[in-house]
This record gives sequence, structure tokens and C-alpha cells, in this order.
Amino acid sequence: TRNIESNSISTLGVDYESTFPRFVEPIPNVTVTVGRDALMACVVENLRGYRVAWVRVDTQTILSIHHNVITQNPRISISYNDHRSWYLHIKMVQEVDRGWYMCQINTDPMRSRKGYLQVVVPPSIVDRETSSDMVVLESTNVSMTCKATGYPEPFIMWRREDGQDIRYNGDFVNVVDGEILYITKVSRLHMGIYLCIASNGVPPSISKRISLKVQFPPMLSIPNQLEGAFVGQDVTLECRTEAFPTSINYWTTERGDMIISGDKYESVAMDNGYKKYMMLKIRRVDKLDFGSYRCVAKNSLGETDGVIKLEG
Repeated sequence: TRNIESNSISTLGVDYESTFPRFVEPIPNVTVTVGRDALMACVVENLRGYRVAWVRVDTQTILSIHHNVITQNPRISISYNDHRSWYLHIKMVQEVDRGWYMCQINTDPMRSRKGYLQVVVPPSIVDRETSSDMVVLESTNVSMTCKATGYPEPFIMWRREDGQDIRYNGDFVNVVDGEILYITKVSRLHMGIYLCIASNGVPPSISKRISLKVQFPPMLSIPNQLEGAFVGQDVTLECRTEAFPTSINYWTTERGDMIISGDKYESVAMDNGYKKYMMLKIRRVDKLDFGSYRCVAKNSLGETDGVIKLEG
């Protein structure tokens, strides 16, 4: 008798449960980029005369009941398929939409499932809090800042646009991580375009170009301070300078007269960034050309010169 009763109760239990709706699967969590559309799905079997509602969990806002949208939010709509699949549509998703959404069935007690809507935001650089182009004096300390927004919080790194390594904390590195690039005792070797790059796994990454210019007075080097030549031959004197702002460069004779290009002399200067290569060609050397020649470089921060002696 006990076995018969037990089987009857079990059978009754199954029959009783089968009269209720049930969720076929969990509500999948959804990740969507801000500005795109989101779709959340709730699949129910055996709904019969019961009704399905969508609820925003954190605010306890009823969004829809069965076929009707309740919320005043114009971006929200619903659709359904054979009263089995119930879809919550959110157009042009905003960050405020991030959170838990619940699909409810009005059984007693209520049955529900919930899914999370994650709203991700690609990085954006905050210009007003990010450094602009900089001009600094050599040997001073430089701090460049880069701020970005986004969700998840963006990761920021710095690198040179030309791909060269950065002299940083006594080492040479290709990339520096973090919002602030702090360079102690900046040198002319730091001069260039820097890229502040913000990324958070949500495309696209974004970057800002920041120009760093380092000012210093002219420096000068002479490969050969003594040149020899025969009467009648052509000879070339060379001088190399470095300066920023770009220097004014010229040659003078032993008497201090500035040399102008012409039949006798040809003065050429070639720039490569803050470096300048100067060349003075003296045609058909005669005895009066022997002596000293001065290479001069000037900018707003200073002046320097060097002497080359031409001997026969």
C-alpha cells in the first residue's frame, strides 16, 4: 500500500508541475557597444494563459507586460514568436542601460530569469586634460599627460611616432605605460612626435600626437681642424652643428669677413632635424687663401664657432 501511495504522489507531482510554464534556457548575458542595438531573449515553454513581463532589476521598472510596452522609454520595444520566445529590444544603447534585466511569468509564486546587459564604450581622449605640443629647454624635467574615458577603463601607453626607443629612466624602451610620461633631464634625443594611445578592448583604439621640441644653444664639431691643399686645386672644409631653434650658420675669413658664395667660394648647408652639416668649397686655391676659416652658428639661446686652418 505504501508503494502505491508513493507512486501516486510522485505522479501527481509531475502532472501538477507540467501545468506550469518553464524557462527553456537561461537568459544569455549580452555585451553591446554604446550606440548599437541590444536584444535580450527569454524562451518559455507551456505559457498557456500566463503572461510574460520584462523588468529592469536595479530600478524595479516594469518595461513590458505580455504584448504591451509599459515604459515611456521610446528606445524600448518587444517582439515575440509563437508565445515561446520573448525579445526585449533596446535601440541605440546608452551607458544608463547597463544592468540586470528580468523576464517574469505571473505564476504564483512568480517565476523569473535574469540576464545582464553590459554596455561597453570605446576609448576617447579628453583633450582638455591631455598635454598639447610642448617646447622645453634641454636638461629640464618634462611631464606629458594623457587622459581618456571609456568602459572598461582605458589602458594608456606612450610611444614615439617614428618607432624609435624612448630614453626613459636611464634605459631605452619602446613603450611607456600609464597616463603620465615623465622625463627627467630631457635631452635633444627626446625631441620628436609622441603618441598617447588609449585602448580598452573595444574598437577602435585612439591616439593623440604630441610634439616635443627641446631647445638648446648651438654646439659645433669639426671633423678636420687642419686641411692641406696645393695651389690651384679645390678644397672643401666641413663643419657640423646642432641647435634648436635652428641656427643661423655662416663662414668667415681670418679677418672676420663673412664669406658669400660666388666664383671663389661655394657655401652649402644641409639640415637634418636639429643637426646641420656645413661645407665650404674653395676653388683654385692660391697662396692668399691659406690661413684660418671660422664656422659660426647662432640661435636665440647662444652662439658658438670653430676654426679650420688651411695650409699649403
